[in-house]
Amino acid sequence: MTVFRRAAVLGHPVAHSLSPVLHTAAYDALGLEGWEYSAIDTTVESLPELVRGLDLGWAGLSVTMPLKHAVIDLVDHVDPLAVAVGAVNTVLVAPARCGVTLTGTNTDVYGLVTALREGFAAQGRGKDAGAASAVVLGGGATAASTLAALGELGCTSPRVLVRSLGRSTALQEAAARMGVTPRFEVLDATASLASLLDADVVVSTMPAYAADPVASALAAHGGAPRGVLLDVVYDPRPTALSASWAAAGGTAVGGERMLLHQAAEQVRLMTGRPAPVAAMDAALAGALAPAAPSRAS
Repeated sequence: MTVFRRAAVLGHPVAHSLSPVLHTAAYDALGLEGWEYSAIDTTVESLPELVRGLDLGWAGLSVTMPLKHAVIDLVDHVDPLAVAVGAVNTVLVAPARCGVTLTGTNTDVYGLVTALREGFAAQGRGKDAGAASAVVLGGGATAASTLAALGELGCTSPRVLVRSLGRSTALQEAAARMGVTPRFEVLDATASLASLLDADVVVSTMPAYAADPVASALAAHGGAPRGVLLDVVYDPRPTALSASWAAAGGTAVGGERMLLHQAAEQVRLMTGRPAPVAAMDAALAGALAPAAPSRAS
């Protein structure tokens, strides 16, 4: 089949990415024949050459770690939200007088807001509910997007719990650009637990297994969380923190919901059509479903 438009997710490593599953399902549902989406393992060093090679055969790129900062200097325009966050996860390709123009944007914030609103709906609070208080675990690029998302939900002074205050400089700078005033503290699984239980929203942006001590402290404490937890990790699924939160009676939203909604916004931006979220959701559920046990012959 002739390929008329291409898109891809870039990152290193990237073979595990579920973005091809989501985008391909969207193209199929939209009837976009000739559209192709792939995963390209790309390092920071090889990124400039790949970006220079983009032409009108490309619709755009999804960008994951460790490239979200590096790509900023390689595009022609960066939208204000991505500038404030300090991270681009989407590159859009459009025609220009002499070739193409590349615009960097950020759909992670949209994905976070939409996933959290699903959690609010599960609590019966309504799709337009906000958050008066919030706690963020972790201090990386996703934490910066989380601060922007929380700002949209009405919380501009969340607590940010990090393992090292000395490594949170970039996040503090991003917060200043966004006009939010988080309170930074060192994460202590036991001492920090009260703030987690009392918050309207808790977002864990920590890597897989890094929040397990918090999960253990929660299980030992026995308190009931009143807010929504979003753990951006979706492998393992559920995470230990999500499982402990739900077992204590709280509402937990898996990281696959953020993944779905940020990809849906990318599809809208790249194709110019509303994303077929239901079809993408079904494809994601199929990809995440545990494999059926094999039968002995």
